[in-house]
Formats: sequence, C-alpha cells, structure tokens
Amino acid sequence: MADMGAFRAAVTTWAAGGSGDPARELAARLSVRAAVLLEGPSDVAAVGALAASRGRDLAAEGVCVLSMGGAMGVGRYAGLLGPSGLGLRLTGLCDERERGYYARGLERAGAASREFFVCAADLEDELIRALGVTRVEEVVREEGDLRALRTFVNQPAQRGRTAHQQLRRFFGTKKGRKIHYGRVLVEALGPERVPPLDGLFAHL
Repeated sequence: MADMGAFRAAVTTWAAGGSGDPARELAARLSVRAAVLLEGPSDVAAVGALAASRGRDLAAEGVCVLSMGGAMGVGRYAGLLGPSGLGLRLTGLCDERERGYYARGLERAGAASREFFVCAADLEDELIRALGVTRVEEVVREEGDLRALRTFVNQPAQRGRTAHQQLRRFFGTKKGRKIHYGRVLVEALGPERVPPLDGLFAHL
C-alpha cells in the first residue's frame, strides 16, 4: 500500500530531475493536500515530534513533510508542488538569513511567502530560546552528552560566545546530533511557545 514516505521519495526523485509521474499518481492516490517544505532533516524531526505531541497524524491529514536538502531547493520544490505544479498548499520554515531567497523562489513559483514562518537564526536557536539555556543543558545531560558539551565549550574558539550560542553550535558538531536534538528539544517543551512552529501548525 502506498504511503506518504513513497510520495516523499517520488518528489525527491522528481526534484533531482527524474520523472514526475510517480509523484502525480501518488498525490492523487493519497489525497495529498499540502506540503511542508523544510531545509533539512533536523527540521523534519522537530515538526514530526511536535505533531506527535499534539496528537496529529499529518500523513493521514494529507500533509507531506519533507526536507529539501538545503534552502537552495525552495524554488524547485515550490514549482513542482505549488500552484504551477501539483497545486498543493505550501507552507514551511525558513531561517532569517534566507528570507529574501525564499521570497524570490516562492514568487517565481506563484506561491505565497506569507505562509512560510521565519526562525530568527534557525530552528535550534528558537528552541533554545523557548526552553532556556538551563533546561536545554538538562536535556543534554539526560541524553548523555554533557561531557561532550563541556569539552566543546572549553575550546578556545567557544570561550567568547554566550551559552546560548555555544549550545546552538554544539548541536551541529556531530553527524546526526541536530536531527536528534531537533526531536528531543521539541519533546521537552511544556507550555513554552515556539512562534515559527506554532504558526506553522496553526496554518495546517
């Protein structure tokens, strides 16, 4: 039975220059209505964790959450999936430094940039701000990474940075760490709000 993972794979192949027929067929079969365009897998992990915590099955709702493999892909994906392609409703997240690039790519594809939500630096930055440095350090300890964090922050290059900046950089120092913490930091949220994620989910 076809599932949203198959559609996601078909879209990725299409964006890389392959045939769009499998994606079109699966979009119709699965009643896909919307696509959440995200820069990378850590963002996908965070959105998936928040959906689970809110009791939402996005795939069952006809929403495909996918990584574009970098901000440079937004125009291509929007063109394939948006008004000039499959006609899906598009939303997603972008970093502040990429806002202009997203706006231009989405405009060329006939999609609305107002339906994309902006992170101040990136999503990890937003999560650290929402939880606070102390709580994030507790999460790092719970995940068994406190010794690695202490070693990292004692490096000469880190000594002039704030604890917030150090944590954000730490999450990108090991393959898979950003993906892991994209999930666990969202799972650690209580009543804290993360404006870009809240806006995204309110829009779906």
